[in-house]
Amino acid sequence: MPRKALRPELADAREQGLHNIGEASALSGVSAKMIRHYESTGLIPEAARTFAGYRLYSDADVHRLRFIKRARNLGFSMKQIETLLSLWNDRARASADVNRLARAHADELAVRIAEMQAMQRTLEDLARRCHGDRRPDCPILDDLARP
Repeated sequence: MPRKALRPELADAREQGLHNIGEASALSGVSAKMIRHYESTGLIPEAARTFAGYRLYSDADVHRLRFIKRARNLGFSMKQIETLLSLWNDRARASADVNRLARAHADELAVRIAEMQAMQRTLEDLARRCHGDRRPDCPILDDLARP
């Protein structure tokens, strides 16, 4: 009579539609290292394990990983993603809460973009004023050394 294990073998887990970390990574586009990180920070639930200790992920876990990846690609912080996941899981949420978070993030991005464009203009101006030859005079270094 076969022993009933609390943890399935990997082949049994695959028959149940579960994925090891490599498969979850390939399906979600999130590296195995980041999957482990998200698990350690609580963004995704702790993975089930096979008898041999391999992590197992369901299709719902893979879907959650895709959600996180998309949110990261849009520049949301880990804290914001945690909030978005909470809202996503709350079917009684108000869409206004999600909208407010997205608009606040878009406003933050606009400020960062403006700051980066100012940096770009400054660097282009400094580069134009630099002769780029063998002379030691360098407006770029002079500007960086300013108090």
